[in-house]
Amino acid sequence: MLGFLFLSINIFSQQNIQDDFEGNGTITTWSGDDCDINTNYSNPFKTGINTSDKVLQYDDIGGSYANIRFDTSSNLDLSVKNTFSIKIYVSSSDVTGSQENKVSLKLQNNKIAEPWTTQTEIIKPIVLNSWQTIEFDFKNDGYINLNATSGAPVSRVDFNRVLIQINGENNKDLVTAYIDDIAYYESTYVNQDPVFDQLVWSDEFDGQSEVSVDLDNTKWFKQTYPILGGQSWANGEVQHYTDRIDNSYISNGTLKIVAKKETYTNSNNVTKNYTSARLNSKYAFTYGKVEIKAKMPFGVGTFPALWMLGQNITETGGYWAATHGTTAWPDCGEVDIIEHWGDNQDFVQSALHNRSSFGGTVNKGGQKITNASTEFHIYTLEWSEDKMIFSVDGNVHYTYNPSIKNIENWPYSAPQYLLFNVAILPNITAGFIESAMEVDYVRVYQESTASVSKNDNLLEVTLFPNPVNNELNIQFSSDLNAIKGTIYTITGQKIQEFYQKSKSKKIDVSNLTKGIYFLRLASEKGTSLHKIIKN
Repeated sequence: MLGFLFLSINIFSQQNIQDDFEGNGTITTWSGDDCDINTNYSNPFKTGINTSDKVLQYDDIGGSYANIRFDTSSNLDLSVKNTFSIKIYVSSSDVTGSQENKVSLKLQNNKIAEPWTTQTEIIKPIVLNSWQTIEFDFKNDGYINLNATSGAPVSRVDFNRVLIQINGENNKDLVTAYIDDIAYYESTYVNQDPVFDQLVWSDEFDGQSEVSVDLDNTKWFKQTYPILGGQSWANGEVQHYTDRIDNSYISNGTLKIVAKKETYTNSNNVTKNYTSARLNSKYAFTYGKVEIKAKMPFGVGTFPALWMLGQNITETGGYWAATHGTTAWPDCGEVDIIEHWGDNQDFVQSALHNRSSFGGTVNKGGQKITNASTEFHIYTLEWSEDKMIFSVDGNVHYTYNPSIKNIENWPYSAPQYLLFNVAILPNITAGFIESAMEVDYVRVYQESTASVSKNDNLLEVTLFPNPVNNELNIQFSSDLNAIKGTIYTITGQKIQEFYQKSKSKKIDVSNLTKGIYFLRLASEKGTSLHKIIKN
């Protein structure tokens, strides 16, 4: 989890950099490269969190390196103030091409001949057709140094130019954006790992009969279509995956995924000598704890896996591809909760595949356990905004936590779904007949409101209006340094977070549908729970 980001603006400390484009700004050096800029433009989208009259219009008319920028009166000291924020609106009708919708804030040194050569940059995704506040925290966010030998931004004092760029550079695509309420301030980062205490999805495979019964088809999809041109699977696998009960079923309280040696011809008229099953969960989620109690199959050449893929993967034949497929592997992100190879009996491994490392990935770790194929073990992933922790029976063997997170190494802020399968590799022994991976249960936990304990230190919080339409005002007592707010549905699903260090703040809730929600407020002194009603 990225932790709690508490914000404050103190106009009397260090540099005061702000602009609301209503005549109250301190920025006097606005200019544009390869674009048109208007700092006195009538706000065309007075809605949601921004109903001000004037905004900055940024019009990229096809320049390869279009950006807007301003210079500061003195060099920035990021050890004192480290965060910039902007409000931004981009309409879907004002974008061409296929660039990823994103905004970049870059810091440069205008005193050198080529200011960009030592720049640092933070890139954030944006949502079209809505005002949103984007924060760029050069202390805690993942940043990109153009020069790899440059130090961390907070250790440098050579920055005196700020650039904002929409949808990347080195392209001729058009985009018009509206920007407002630029601010520069200190952020305080408090690390607090989440508590995943609410069971949100599970399958206990409770069928007790010795007779094989099929899986719950409201929870599972049996994927059978090969991913490589309709002919084969990855990794040189030699099996067909089928949707037959012969290869995946429930009996005696466990799921069996059975790899078999048999001649089988699929619907593409391709014949192979082995069959197995590959299951997709019909449930996808972002962040939580996955707990799987399982027993691995036997045999050199068997390759079982309990893993996840981004719900947005464009993999033909997968359950989610038709409805959510937008992104190819590995950019969708893959999380291998556990893998086991029959030719390395009792060694289990976890791995991450993404654009920064795929195929022969370096993002991996494992451990030797006893009796992986004769006893059940509990394989666990704890996935937060900040990191992933992998363990077996409570013993951690790998933590994935890139110090600098970006779209290449951290596509893990979007929903993933579960996959269970047993593959057969080309080195399968001639004497192999069949073997099964057994799963006793799979459980997914997330943070809940149930763990909130009321604390009198937070009773002096004022929420208004309530019921609320688009903006919820929050004010809290002066003896509290900061709070984190989390909004949940009445079923306990986390849907929105915010961070507050100022004594009052307006929270955009225009994205919420009508209904009742719970707001949990947490501070260094305790937590409290509040009901809010959305009109």
